[in-house]
Amino acid sequence: MAHEEDAHQAVPDAPGTPADVDGVTRRRPLRERHVEETVEVAVPVRTAYNQWTQFKTFPRFSTVVQGVEQVRPALTAWTIGYGPLRHRFAVEILEQDPDAYLAWRGLEQHPSHQGEVEFRPTESGGTAITVRMFLQPRGAARILTRSSRAARLTARLVRGELVNFKRFIEGLGQEGGAWRGTIRNGRVQHDHPEPPRSRVAQWPVG
Repeated sequence: MAHEEDAHQAVPDAPGTPADVDGVTRRRPLRERHVEETVEVAVPVRTAYNQWTQFKTFPRFSTVVQGVEQVRPALTAWTIGYGPLRHRFAVEILEQDPDAYLAWRGLEQHPSHQGEVEFRPTESGGTAITVRMFLQPRGAARILTRSSRAARLTARLVRGELVNFKRFIEGLGQEGGAWRGTIRNGRVQHDHPEPPRSRVAQWPVG
């Protein structure tokens, strides 16, 4: 978490409160200091979104993601790195709206981060994908990431990964799978609420 001195100026709204910025409604607004990159892909929104939710395929196009494990619908474990260097951390999905929006936060401590990705249709029938990220460094790393050079490097990395995804999905032409669930505040929303569990043991029959 950020130090208290940054909290008042860096958080435009409380988590989970929609904020209208440049006409875009953010369900869980990021802090002011974030990296933002956009790429247009020549596939419909549904196709782009469906493929993005297939997290296990990220190593097929990413230069830094080495592996992704789907622990639960709202929890994944990512392994990133170059060469022999590896870093594994958990990511919690906070909000997810099919064909529109996904927000997450890293559960690692040093440093932590949060991010969001939006999917918007373009006039040509394709999709504009926008990724925003905010790093929450600790200690000496905090000073480093405040530099413009560090911000440029992070933006370049995000941009490169978006371009890689664009080539990947356009090469496929269609999604290789999909997860169409909705998540609110880290919890999967069910269309039909589960009935209350009986206190009576359910013995097998037959």
